[in-house]
Amino acid sequence: MVGLDAARVLPDAAALASMRAFPMLRDSLIMWRSMKRTKQFPRLISFAAGILLLSSACSRPPAPARQPSARPADAPGSQTLTGRVVRVADGDTVTVLDSSNTQHRVRLEGIDAPESHQAFGTQSKKSLSEMVFGKDVNVVYQKTDQYGRLVGKIELEGKDINLEQVKFGMAWHYKDYQREQAPEDRESYAKAEDEARAARRGLWQDPDPVEPSVFRKEEKRERQEAK
Repeated sequence: MVGLDAARVLPDAAALASMRAFPMLRDSLIMWRSMKRTKQFPRLISFAAGILLLSSACSRPPAPARQPSARPADAPGSQTLTGRVVRVADGDTVTVLDSSNTQHRVRLEGIDAPESHQAFGTQSKKSLSEMVFGKDVNVVYQKTDQYGRLVGKIELEGKDINLEQVKFGMAWHYKDYQREQAPEDRESYAKAEDEARAARRGLWQDPDPVEPSVFRKEEKRERQEAK
């Protein structure tokens, strides 16, 4: 061990020359030469092994940076309820009975129909009833509102029933919640309202129709004042 030739332990001259790019290896080489002159052979052998390990570590390619995990393409963004419409409360609220005989109240997403005791409230309810009552539908929803209703889109035979209500002039596009809609739905509902308004269909026959949300606020204010 004492007479071990440094050439067996250290890299060759060409390899050592390449270490100039690594300050730690360059400093280690200087310490090697110093110990060799003072004949500190036991320490010399251990030190040589350390240099080899360091050289190996420096020569390894850096590990690739860890990428954040991508969300699966099929990650659920919505749920679908299938059942029969057994009740229509008004122009934007129905009750759906599923296969387990559980009833679900559903608030139609993206639209706001006149209240039952508001102008065109009765016509709006009748319009929705004629389309869906007693029929099997799909309800695509993403949330439940403060009243425990599923808020979603009713689909029947390839038709978006919510959108049909707007087209017929039986509901407003509910712009207060339009950010919850898919961009394509937001655009099509707004367009449908503009077209119904221009054609004076349904509630747009009224020269000054009142939005249901405004109607509800006014009713609430009147009740509070009456107390």
